[in-house]
Amino acid sequence: MAKTSIYLNFKGRTEAAFELYRSIFRTDYVGPIHRIKELPAPPGKPLTVEEGNRIMHMALPILGGTLLRGTDVPSVAEGTNVSIMVEPDSRAEAERLFEALAAGGKVVMPLADMPWGAYFGQLVDRFGVQWFVNIDAAG
Repeated sequence: MAKTSIYLNFKGRTEAAFELYRSIFRTDYVGPIHRIKELPAPPGKPLTVEEGNRIMHMALPILGGTLLRGTDVPSVAEGTNVSIMVEPDSRAEAERLFEALAAGGKVVMPLADMPWGAYFGQLVDRFGVQWFVNIDAAG
């Protein structure tokens, strides 16, 4: 079933933010918390322990079936750390949405199969809104 999530990016504070949200909404995380160290390190650039322990992905249900999803990023300005994630039912619909949203905007990461199993892409639309288009491996 297609769904929409709110994606939050923090500079090394995702886990702390989500612990607060978890206590406020009285819910628990969906799936495991994935850390950067689960991905292969770029050649010639080993990760520090701190970098490896940063959050790659986590998800928390809030109200009405909405999920907050989060990640740690190297730099982000508060106020620009929110993205909308759409999760359509098919690759064809993902590609249609991605192309339409990217028209006149900027593709940050083209749609592609990711190491964690998702089909994922990232863009900023012509109005400056950040979007993720995602199909989970299980979807």
